[in-house]
Amino acid sequence: MLQAVERLHSLEDKLRQGGGAEKIARQHKAGKLTARERVASLCDPGALFLEIGLLVAHDRYDGAAPASGLVTGVGKIENRPAVVVANDATVKAGAWWPETIPKILRAQEIAMRNRIPIVYLVDSAGINLPYQGSIFPGQYGAARIFYYNSLMRGRLNIPQIAAVMGPCIAGGAYLPALSDVIFMVDGTSFMGLGGANLVKGATGQVVDAESLGGARMHTSLSGVAHYMARNDEHCLQLIRDRFRQFPVPRAGAFEEHAQDGASARLDTGVPPNLGGPRRALCAPGQLPELPAEGLYEVLPEDHRLPYDMERIIRAVFDAGDHLEFQPDHAPEMLCTTTRLSGRPVGLIANRRGFLTSNGKPRIGGIVYTESARKTSYFVETCQRQGLPLIYLQDVSGFMVGVEAESEGIIRAGAEMVQSMACATVPKIILTLNHASGAGYYAMAGQGFDPHFTFAWPTARIGVMEGDSAVVAVHGPELDKLKKEGKPVPEELAARIAATKADYELCLDAHYAAARGHVDALVDPLKTRHTLSFALEICCAQAHREHLALETLL
Repeated sequence: MLQAVERLHSLEDKLRQGGGAEKIARQHKAGKLTARERVASLCDPGALFLEIGLLVAHDRYDGAAPASGLVTGVGKIENRPAVVVANDATVKAGAWWPETIPKILRAQEIAMRNRIPIVYLVDSAGINLPYQGSIFPGQYGAARIFYYNSLMRGRLNIPQIAAVMGPCIAGGAYLPALSDVIFMVDGTSFMGLGGANLVKGATGQVVDAESLGGARMHTSLSGVAHYMARNDEHCLQLIRDRFRQFPVPRAGAFEEHAQDGASARLDTGVPPNLGGPRRALCAPGQLPELPAEGLYEVLPEDHRLPYDMERIIRAVFDAGDHLEFQPDHAPEMLCTTTRLSGRPVGLIANRRGFLTSNGKPRIGGIVYTESARKTSYFVETCQRQGLPLIYLQDVSGFMVGVEAESEGIIRAGAEMVQSMACATVPKIILTLNHASGAGYYAMAGQGFDPHFTFAWPTARIGVMEGDSAVVAVHGPELDKLKKEGKPVPEELAARIAATKADYELCLDAHYAAARGHVDALVDPLKTRHTLSFALEICCAQAHREHLALETLL
């Protein structure tokens, strides 16, 4: 675990440098802050910034697209949770890569699902033209961004604030245009459907950028923008002022259950995920029974070996108030009501190791007929009681075989999936170790629209393990050779090794994070604080009913 965490921190530190020191210096020379400096200045000093998608595209384009040229996440502005989307102009002038689109869409979905404001800090040269075929067209191409803009503005009444702090060109200009309020920065902002060169080529007009789409023109002549700021710092302060004008939200249960003035804030003005200090954090509320530092030692070095899931729970969730549902029935599935930072939640986790139920042997991490039905009933109960659901995933899949099929495992699994999919309470996922097969789906996998998806750097997400894939792909050849008493030829051995290597690569948590299959990889030390903040975001608003995106589209 320590090696995995160190690898993660090293990669995150590198990605936060964006285009590197030279590009950062160029941004400063132009009188502009970098994207991360803007986010840090906009969010409340010391408050957590929960960055979403930092690892997206890190293993593509020869490393030329760190974080896909975009900073997205959830922070607090004037003590109100808000989504922030900021183009990183140090990466290809803030141009949109193919992965930039789903990353923006994910940020917008978080704002819609949790009914919180969203702020766009725009500084982008537009579509990265060599990759336009993967960016411009399609149902989930760039147009989807403006569709979500329109839904938030016209149907959901979710505040959208856009600050044009650099170029904002072509179709990208509709992102601020479909927002509620547009700020521009004098001397550095440009917003237009075409730049000066394109206008000259299309119409023959010769015009400078400021006259064509500068802050003064748009705030005084076209009326497209609403406020002009002197510089970046002034612009960010105006956004904070705007947040102070919003109606005061109802105090969430996160604050209502805070005890003894315990603080979740750090002693630095830089949000932790923007490069602040690393340390174990405790959010307000009852403290856990065990220290977070022990989480580094829970998982065995061999991911196939068992461990004590309760030890993780005792180090993350509040001490006391645990009431396990049917502890002696299908014990491989742990269902319990508990509290996280004082807030009641329903917790579902996979026990690992060898267990027994009614004298029958059980393998932890496997979903049996009884455990599927037990979990389904528990989820439905939490739904009726309005309890948010937290899933600790370490699932290898559903049980197979003659006995399982005769017991109706398919029907029981369908019931488990349906109850989870139809639950409208917030759902937060943390993958610890395995997330394999249909078990990944039934444990609220990403395809079922959980509010947030996190993973430890030890997570392995895929349809099956490499050894199982070898049996599925090469099994018939191996069986034939075994019957004939022949050795495995070198060519087949090479294909088997390639299959294992391919699965090891695809199962790696960094691979999943690079493709947006999880919102963020989490250092175990920050597990409690990350889950607590995500839970606060989910439940802070007075209107708590989860509106699935299918009802909007």
